[in-house]
Amino acid sequence: MNIEQKIGLVLSGGGYKGIAHAGVLQFLDEQNIRPNYIAGTSAGSIVSSLYAAGIKPQEILTFFKSVNLFNWQHFTLKKAGLIDVNTFDKYLNKVFGDKTIGELNIPVYINATNIVTGEQQIFKKKTRIVDAVLASSAFPGVFSPYQIGDKIYSDGGILNNFPIDVIKKKCDLIIGVNVNPLQQVQAENFTSIRAVTVRAYELMTTMQNAKGGQLCDWLIEPKELTLYSTFERSRKKMDEIYELGYNTAKESFKENQDIFKKATP
Repeated sequence: MNIEQKIGLVLSGGGYKGIAHAGVLQFLDEQNIRPNYIAGTSAGSIVSSLYAAGIKPQEILTFFKSVNLFNWQHFTLKKAGLIDVNTFDKYLNKVFGDKTIGELNIPVYINATNIVTGEQQIFKKKTRIVDAVLASSAFPGVFSPYQIGDKIYSDGGILNNFPIDVIKKKCDLIIGVNVNPLQQVQAENFTSIRAVTVRAYELMTTMQNAKGGQLCDWLIEPKELTLYSTFERSRKKMDEIYELGYNTAKESFKENQDIFKKATP
């Protein structure tokens, strides 16, 4: 498909459910739908940066599988979180090293929350990719905040989990992928700090995601992701999440393909 419009792709936060973003990208690649701009929060910032660096969707899935999130070595008693977010730079450094956002093949916009000022930060092109991603992905209560210079950041999803507004004016059409549908739960589900923290975060971002969805020309929202954990550890389930993203994109494409204007050969 040869398309003439400027396409924006927005990837929401959602922890390991963000693997579905890679599945969506697999389908978009097959249709030759290439985004001109990408905005991503938290897990969305990870996937968008990897993709814009030339990493194939299947390799993005492999990357997520390689991250041992709850390794005992990652836990901390000295920082404001169960897990020290800085321990994950080793995974990202293998891919990005000291590269900056401006060196990516596609313009990428990554947001985080300045927890001192309460303001959203959109990282500049000169920011190291690793720094921006770790700041955007510092899920509150689970990961410690991330410091860049004299500023302290936490998860971008606190203020803007679906950052469509960041690139809306640059694009002719927006494809949005929300991997954080609200899950139905029971009182007995809340048996840990992590469960309560994740639920609070889901409730907080639901309204943001709903408003963002209204701004999309094509909204891809795999509803069955409610069956999976934000901090999924099963590799088999990671494969399922990837396939769910792919299949949801494929199914909804039939209803949305008319939004694309084909360029004259």
